[in-house]
Amino acid sequence: MKIKLFYFARLKESLKYSTEDLELADSAEAWTVLKLKAHLAKRGDVWGQMLMGKLKVRAAINHELVHDNAPIADGDEVAFFPPVTGG
Repeated sequence: MKIKLFYFARLKESLKYSTEDLELADSAEAWTVLKLKAHLAKRGDVWGQMLMGKLKVRAAINHELVHDNAPIADGDEVAFFPPVTGG
């Protein structure tokens, strides 16, 4: 399964990535946003801190905000970004 990842704001700066194409192994369990975050967190300290640490990271799949239990399908675009506040 191939997906395209996008990282925004603080994540982009800390992870040194803005986009990447990622191939995920097919598994018996469906890929979800949370499973993808955990998979990426295994890349090392900064990845773990950013995606599975105290920083709240929001996700969008194909330009729609989703929760961590949202399923990811082949060809999806997944974006990660910290919560945004305005005023």
